[in-house]
Amino acid sequence: MKITYYGHATCSIELENGPKILIDPFFTDNPLSTVRNEDVHCDYILATHGHNDHIGDLIPIAKKENALVIAIAELATWASFQGVKAHGMNIGGSFQFPFGKVKMVFAQHSSSFTQGENIIYLGEAAGFLLEIEGKTLYFAGDTAYFSDMKLLAPFEIDLAFLPIGDNFTMGLKEAALCAKVIEAKKVVPIHYNTFPVIEQNPLQLKKYLSEEKIIVLNSGDTMTF
Repeated sequence: MKITYYGHATCSIELENGPKILIDPFFTDNPLSTVRNEDVHCDYILATHGHNDHIGDLIPIAKKENALVIAIAELATWASFQGVKAHGMNIGGSFQFPFGKVKMVFAQHSSSFTQGENIIYLGEAAGFLLEIEGKTLYFAGDTAYFSDMKLLAPFEIDLAFLPIGDNFTMGLKEAALCAKVIEAKKVVPIHYNTFPVIEQNPLQLKKYLSEEKIIVLNSGDTMTF
């Protein structure tokens, strides 16, 4: 599979057998993005929660690509009201999609979409475990560190995408602790440097994790996994 990072928490996965998966699409107002939403192609969109910096481009991309949105029930229902296809899930549940298995897991965070002066509640925030092409990927979404993360260790996570920006999510130390308790083989730091309040140096993770575990991707970088 090929994984591309677009800055903040936005990633895409291109599988060898064809399907393209987009996670937390945020391009238009993302100062780190190297592409426009018009240039993005996908078959599925996974949304960890409803904040604007995670689903800012979800609806236009889903409509343009006729993509299926996969999210917690409230967010999926809201997306369907906007005229797109959606599959609702909830914490602890899993579903076998044509591209692989998706399990929704806890994240400690809030979730809402701001539209003008209105704040729309969109269910709880979540993370995703993806079992695809013989690998297990963990997209933590926006989350604090919490002790029950250790329950993810038996899933044998090959690659974990963990926020490090602090202020709204885990910081560097907590992300490193998370990586250790979930026993992730590799870690990609996300959700940092988009705004001044979450500026971090991802290389500082080396203070807390072994260097061979860390994969730092710049916006626009693609890795084969």
